[in-house]
Amino acid sequence: MPSTPRGHGDPGLQPERTALAWGRTMLSLVTASALYLRWLPHHGLPILLLFAVSAGAALAIYLTQRRRYGASAYGVSRERVDADVNAVLWTAFAGVALGALGIGVVLAA
Repeated sequence: MPSTPRGHGDPGLQPERTALAWGRTMLSLVTASALYLRWLPHHGLPILLLFAVSAGAALAIYLTQRRRYGASAYGVSRERVDADVNAVLWTAFAGVALGALGIGVVLAA
């Protein structure tokens, strides 16, 4: 079986699919951040907290993407891929925090 240029022999390119999924999550958070800034004139400064959480989560995904891809490619090459539980939990926490903060901002207006 020929190996791919990235050093793993996965014909389904699982590390690439995972990287694309994290990229879509990051793009969604950046888009939400832009929408929060658009709400700033109507809802005031509490929106900046929503912006900070969303942009911070997107930045964290961006900064850890290369490490996550490398770990996934290495896992495929040794035929054992471990889930990045911390990344999933922090992303879930950011989603819950954004929901709770969003409800708080809307109810405060």
